[in-house]
Amino acid sequence: MKKSLVLLLSMCFALTGKAQNIYQDPEQPIEKRVEDLLGKMSLEEKVGQLSTLLGWEMYDNSGESIEPSAAFREAVRNRHIGSLWATLRADPWTQKTLQNGLNPKTAAEATNALQEFVIRESRWGIPLLLAEEAPHGHMAIGATVFPTSIGQASTWNPDLIQRMASSIAEEVRLQGGHIGYGPVLDLAREPRWSRVEETYGEDPYLNSQMGVAMVRGFQGENLNSGVNVASTLKHFAAYGVPEGGHNGSGLSVGLRELHSSYFPPFKAAIQAGAKSIMTSYNSIDGIPSTANPYLFREILRDEWGFEGFVVSDLGSISGLRGSHKVAAIGEEAAKLALLAGVDADLGGNGFDRNLVNAVNEGMVDEKLLNEAVSNVLRLKFEMGLFENPYVDPEKAREGVRNDKHVQLAREVAKESIVLLKNENNLLPLSKDLKKIALIGPNADNIYNQLGDYTAPQEESNIVTVLQGIQNKVGAENVTYVKGTAIRETSQDEIEEAVELAMNSDVAVVVVGGSSARDFSIEHEDTGAARVSQSGGLISDMESGEGFDRMSLDLMGNQLDLLKAVQATGTPTVLILIKGRPLLLNWPEENVPAILDAWYPGQEGGNTIADVLFGDYNPAGRLPVSVPRSVGQLPVYYNYKAPVKHDYVEGSAEPLYAFGHGLSYSTFKYQNLSINVMGGIDGPRISIEFEVTNEGEMDGEEIVQLYINDLVSSTVTPIQQLVRFKRKAIPAGETQAFKFELGKNDLQLLDMEMNWVVEPGEFEIMIGASSRDIRLKEKFTVK
Repeated sequence: MKKSLVLLLSMCFALTGKAQNIYQDPEQPIEKRVEDLLGKMSLEEKVGQLSTLLGWEMYDNSGESIEPSAAFREAVRNRHIGSLWATLRADPWTQKTLQNGLNPKTAAEATNALQEFVIRESRWGIPLLLAEEAPHGHMAIGATVFPTSIGQASTWNPDLIQRMASSIAEEVRLQGGHIGYGPVLDLAREPRWSRVEETYGEDPYLNSQMGVAMVRGFQGENLNSGVNVASTLKHFAAYGVPEGGHNGSGLSVGLRELHSSYFPPFKAAIQAGAKSIMTSYNSIDGIPSTANPYLFREILRDEWGFEGFVVSDLGSISGLRGSHKVAAIGEEAAKLALLAGVDADLGGNGFDRNLVNAVNEGMVDEKLLNEAVSNVLRLKFEMGLFENPYVDPEKAREGVRNDKHVQLAREVAKESIVLLKNENNLLPLSKDLKKIALIGPNADNIYNQLGDYTAPQEESNIVTVLQGIQNKVGAENVTYVKGTAIRETSQDEIEEAVELAMNSDVAVVVVGGSSARDFSIEHEDTGAARVSQSGGLISDMESGEGFDRMSLDLMGNQLDLLKAVQATGTPTVLILIKGRPLLLNWPEENVPAILDAWYPGQEGGNTIADVLFGDYNPAGRLPVSVPRSVGQLPVYYNYKAPVKHDYVEGSAEPLYAFGHGLSYSTFKYQNLSINVMGGIDGPRISIEFEVTNEGEMDGEEIVQLYINDLVSSTVTPIQQLVRFKRKAIPAGETQAFKFELGKNDLQLLDMEMNWVVEPGEFEIMIGASSRDIRLKEKFTVK
């Protein structure tokens, strides 16, 4: 049966409503359709629907046509699979390159071919769910590459991030994907951890706001729109604070801290309608996430009312046996996961025959299996896949990485840049400069500015810092020397860099880190990179999944390069492109101007040039604290009382505080008023104040509102972010700000683990960062 016939039959069912089965009738309620289909399926077919296999192995690309692979045909016919993951992914792990991978048009053709085969060959014609990695753009060739999440958080602009998420969803769906993996809502309170770049930083409230924006952007108003995808939240729970920074390591954290800090971003995203959530590799107090019914049944479903489906992280069901060693056999691991509330098996080796055997042997009640299958099938019906399983390759070709999305990538990158230091107003630079020295390993490296979970991209799609500055002031005015690598020390051009700087008007040094994988890097079964490499030059990669750090120093000869350039006396600007906070003590003391761009994505070079030369006034703020020393860790701002005292060797304060970021303008805060009101839902606090731009440039200010419960029955943070707002303020003008707080902003978990608002004094702190507080006032809740 050809695809045209399948499409015709689907249209007939949709138009006439005379489907042979209830589940095929789009006029029937979804729950009735799920029940009807479930009642027809065999045990093996049910378990197959829970299997999410590695998708990039499922097609053959001859260059002239794309066909289902032998592996896919076997998986459909013998394993009855229901989902694929990362079908369109390209990177060194998948061995998909610009040469043998797919472009947006052929990607759509590939997903159509897979859907056609599975609908034709499976007994009930159940379409596939195709999940794709999409945290900062679809991880596919030809897609738009946005800044990584830590940069997105630096915008402090949820509305912008929602627009970005909407465009990512459109690119995924046009190519045949249905689920976007993201957002990552883990709190990054351990900067040695390899995946900080994938997070929104250290704060529960900022994470919550960004997570809600991503979910709303991904899912829109209607999952059956053809341009929206379901959101999969990652990783539940407390994955971002592993002991020693080791990815996936266990931790011991109390229930009060889980509920107060680590759960809120996930709860907010669930309340925003997120359809899926992923388990994490770590264990909490000795219980692996993938085997923890407290997380997924008691909290997620019973307390929060979650109605979507839970998917294991890749291989984590098998990991209950292999890594965590809480199961002796595969059947026992499958049982633990299903009992915990896991509905789908990412990788496909955790459930499969293990779960079939467990049901047949009486280890697992088939009712639990039916619940899991229902949760997966429900989304297929909600997305209209039984009626419209195919996509239009021409729409994919035209809609992916279109001009609108490229401009949006530039806007997100521009708002994400954080000006850490600007001594004597060295920045912005004059466009009349004729001798600009551009130096450093990240000044002209495409993949070092894109971050982890990025597919190979055509060079013409990416603008490096070198290209961005050349676009701004002319290539004849810019000379580039790499100077050194990120990690490799056997080859450098420091002498050449020094000579160039000595003969230039300004030196712009671009250093930092890299999450760029190359084909010499080995990978774990989970896709995480292995640090060890054999022979040859050392890869730049020092961040990204699997690359945990022992120190946070600039690696290789980068600091030596910076010191040598600075010693020439030429005015020096430091630009950081990286995925995690690094130690910047020497630059802070010696370099007059520092910009942090994180991994700024495909438009990074243009946006950095916009900021350097004053076409854009920076306003980004740090979503994570920058430590002075690894010995300080953890160093997040909203630690619990008492206030920290200094060390023998130095300050306990971070080098740069959470929320820090400068502007080319100066802003004055004034006229604070607070009004405390009562109500049936508890206290309401109205807060008003004004901010004036006293500078000569139009700019944006990100005002931050913190609160401190001065006396409480349980220990609370010394300050906690509860509101923020990014607003444009023209030079010389004043803008009014108004916030309203309610009981959710004032409550705490008391000794009996009840959420309560306790009477007493609270302090409001308003400022430009957690440390730069401009206005303070106390109020009393009676």
